[in-house]
Amino acid sequence: MTTYRKSPEAIAALTPEQYRVTQQNGTERPGTGPLLGNKEPGIYVDIVSGEPLFASAAKYESGCGWPSFTKPIDPAHVTELRDVSHGMVRTEVRSTHGDSHLGHVFNDGPRDRGGLRYCINSAALRFVHRDDMEAQGYGAYLPQVETVS
Repeated sequence: MTTYRKSPEAIAALTPEQYRVTQQNGTERPGTGPLLGNKEPGIYVDIVSGEPLFASAAKYESGCGWPSFTKPIDPAHVTELRDVSHGMVRTEVRSTHGDSHLGHVFNDGPRDRGGLRYCINSAALRFVHRDDMEAQGYGAYLPQVETVS
């Protein structure tokens, strides 16, 4: 079983934006994240720990300006916390092992897919294409990734 963790080396490798988002609870500007328009099959993992977070099959276009997902690939890798910052009450989403700030979850997602919208910063994610998942140790998650038609 793979062990996911935050390491000083992983933190040192982050760009300033990735650091600001994941380690300082920042938010990237809407519409600017490089993974927003990604439609390739694969999974999204924590940029810090590598733990698997979301599958491309759960990604959808919500129009909010950030990558949106209906559910985590494995709920054990996502922690939800009450967030009362900025004069709002929200639910923050963090990676369980990397403790990276990922974004927030809202209950305005597609009703036919569970009703949740995980609104996630691209800066917190690394995309692993389906073709590379086995080689990078994510083969167990292949069934959760749609196939190319």
